Amino acid sequence: MSAAPTPCPSSTTRGPAIETTGLTKRFGRTTAVADLSLSVEPGEVFGFLGPNGAGKSTTIRLLLGLIRPSAGTAQVLGTDAADVRRAHRHLAYVPADVALWPNLTGAEILELLGRVGPGLDPAYRAELVSRFDLDLGRPAATYSTGNRQKVALVAAFATQAPLLILDEPTSGLDPLMEREFRRCVGEARTRNQTVFLSSHQLAEVDAVCDRVAILRTGRLVEVAWIAELRRLRRTEVEASFTGPPPDLTGMSGVLGVEDLGGSRLRFSLAGPPASVLHALATADVTAVAMREPTLEEIFLDYYGGTAS
Repeated sequence: MSAAPTPCPSSTTRGPAIETTGLTKRFGRTTAVADLSLSVEPGEVFGFLGPNGAGKSTTIRLLLGLIRPSAGTAQVLGTDAADVRRAHRHLAYVPADVALWPNLTGAEILELLGRVGPGLDPAYRAELVSRFDLDLGRPAATYSTGNRQKVALVAAFATQAPLLILDEPTSGLDPLMEREFRRCVGEARTRNQTVFLSSHQLAEVDAVCDRVAILRTGRLVEVAWIAELRRLRRTEVEASFTGPPPDLTGMSGVLGVEDLGGSRLRFSLAGPPASVLHALATADVTAVAMREPTLEEIFLDYYGGTAS
């Protein structure tokens, strides 16, 4: 039987869990984050989307007070993010590349993090260790990238922190562990915890988030409910035929039809596929390949320019 997670104590602030106003960070002549203003509500699972190099990790370092902004402000649960000691009493953080004390065992690391963190649910932590199939008896020096990530995730989700900041948290996890991660995010929501999830994986954000902010080259492109984000979804289709390919011009949901020669077509499909499948069925199809584009490819289509 699963342990019932202890509800998270409410933050003393009644305002947003995260709020930034004109947040900007420059490194010399390079602007990593530019005039970022957003608000994340308490208890919300908020996705922070963007291709690699968009400025997501820089924004998180600003929220954690690890670097100072060049301009603007960032507040975490009503506290200036620059007041690291006070702000970190109310949050837990999982980085994309977890570094652990190499000579400590997994059990020792979880105990240490539990003592210095903002409260702990021991029964829930024990359940998470089992669910993530984590061997706590080994020293961290022997852990793979995925196992190091598991330690950080267990430590974060077991905490009673009102705010969880997760930066590419599933890096190194296999698909089964990614599924456990998604379950944990749902359980964090039931504990009234706010989850700020930075990711470049559209499917991951789609599965767990309420709202998302889209960042590109350091600037906020838009903030949308997850249902609105689904309009970005499409499928790349490539089909081969023994005879002439069908005419898909003007067909609903079909975008960017490209004749590859040799009776081959490539196109993008958005929305229900029924009409397209019917059209393909009327031709002598020899092969069909379908894939979802990467988030970076979608961004290039919708917003143009480079994604760096």
